Amino acid sequence: MTEFSSFAATRPGSFGNRRARVGILGGSFNPAHTGHLHISRLALKLLKLDEIWWLVSPQNPLKPQEGMASLEDRLKSARSMARGRQFRVTGMEQELGTQYTADTLKALKTKFSKTRFVWIMGADNLIDIARWNDWMEIFQTVPVAVFGRPAYSFKALFSQAARRFARNRLNESRAALLVDRKPPAWVFLHIPLSTVSATRIRAGGRT
Repeated sequence: MTEFSSFAATRPGSFGNRRARVGILGGSFNPAHTGHLHISRLALKLLKLDEIWWLVSPQNPLKPQEGMASLEDRLKSARSMARGRQFRVTGMEQELGTQYTADTLKALKTKFSKTRFVWIMGADNLIDIARWNDWMEIFQTVPVAVFGRPAYSFKALFSQAARRFARNRLNESRAALLVDRKPPAWVFLHIPLSTVSATRIRAGGRT
């Protein structure tokens, strides 16, 4: 695994004459767990990506600070979990000075103009994304891949975001084309489900 936290170190690897295809999985990673790894490995395969970046948030505005480990500890947790040369871990939002995903994605597209990005998230986040700051800008900035999660998938497909961008949804059989699509474009992927969550781990569950 390539470890990095500085913005300058996030430059994608070389892939010849073509543009790098990078998936971004954001979150608190409090702590990182095998569920993150499960989704990331599937994203590499199903979306035909070159790399996955784990974007560790300094502080999620929608989550309480109480019980939140330090950014340094959460970065260490993510680095110990991410395995393979195709995974990178970063806390670049602290260096960028961005708090909201919409702003971070715009900054990434500006900084890495030759990279094709796709935002990766679980079905639970698709349900809640309408509460995020400038949430529709996320869909307008990069393609979005949503991965099914136990007890959330059905509700997610009838969420405000799913209904708002219903016409822009790709059939999951065409998921490999997503990263090359002009936003807004998104796909919902029904995958082998993982029941692991950071909440369960903090409560003494499995990793």
